[in-house]
Amino acid sequence: MARDAKSFLADHPLPEQPLPAPDIAPYLDALAAAKTPAEVSAVTHRLLDAAQPALSAVSKVLVAIARWGGRSRSAEPGSPPKMPMSAASQVLVPLDLADLADLTVPRAAYDPAPPLPAPSRGCATPSSPAASPSAPGPKHAR
Repeated sequence: MARDAKSFLADHPLPEQPLPAPDIAPYLDALAAAKTPAEVSAVTHRLLDAAQPALSAVSKVLVAIARWGGRSRSAEPGSPPKMPMSAASQVLVPLDLADLADLTVPRAAYDPAPPLPAPSRGCATPSSPAASPSAPGPKHAR
């Protein structure tokens, strides 16, 4: 395949080096200094905002690969022509999961469930009330 693509690549040169990796040191440094869920959320938001354009671009290229020549139109799910389309949809999953976590963790810290009321003296515990001896028993289905 490399031999057959040689003249094509001569006409359409593509970079041979990997795409540049982002500098994650500022995110890791900020995360190490974070003391509250709000500060961690700020790091998360900035990271997701920075990563989204690159991941979206990769997703777009994978969709174009899947659609090339109409190969994926009638292909079965999970078949090689459909695999790039599946990969394209999964490229953005980490962003969605991280965003969901970012919504959930701070919510637990800033909007916790209200505390249960303390039982008052002389009141029964929150268990089910005892049936009185004169009360009819449960009806059984036959």
